[in-house]
Amino acid sequence: MALTRARKQELIAGYGAGPGAAPHAFLLSFKGVTVPQVTELRNRVRKAGGSYVVVKNTLALRAVEGGALAALAEHFQGPTAIAYTATDPVALAKALTDFVKEAPTIEFKAAVVEGRPVAAAQVRDIANLPSREELIARLLFLLQSPVVRFVRLLAAVPRSLVTVLDQVRVQKEKGETVQ
Repeated sequence: MALTRARKQELIAGYGAGPGAAPHAFLLSFKGVTVPQVTELRNRVRKAGGSYVVVKNTLALRAVEGGALAALAEHFQGPTAIAYTATDPVALAKALTDFVKEAPTIEFKAAVVEGRPVAAAQVRDIANLPSREELIARLLFLLQSPVVRFVRLLAAVPRSLVTVLDQVRVQKEKGETVQ
């Protein structure tokens, strides 16, 4: 069944508002994937905070014209799906690479992360990055570490003085002379 002009305009508007506006998107080839596998993939993408849409290439190219995905125009060939998110690209990349291990018929075509094109081979590298929360925790630990060491150093001086005074007290109680 052919698409009407109105339906094509709806699809273009939807693609432009969804994957076309997202700062992080992954293009996938889904040839040979079963319906239950696609359903599982959609669930995993949703859990990672993203969305998944199968696109018509010519309409998608019109919708993303002038956006970050326009740099990937040569990859809009054959069966194409886009997984995209506005929040955490690492979580989405992890969800997708985990699923690709289970369904090897799905292949990465390319990606856009932070508005920059990324080759398909680098998607696995992105998936191996620590999550945003983990990176923030590491940064806070590194920022906190010198301060903690400085406070411990400052606390060591009075602690040492108290230890020396306590030893002097113990020696006086025993009746020994203090040297």
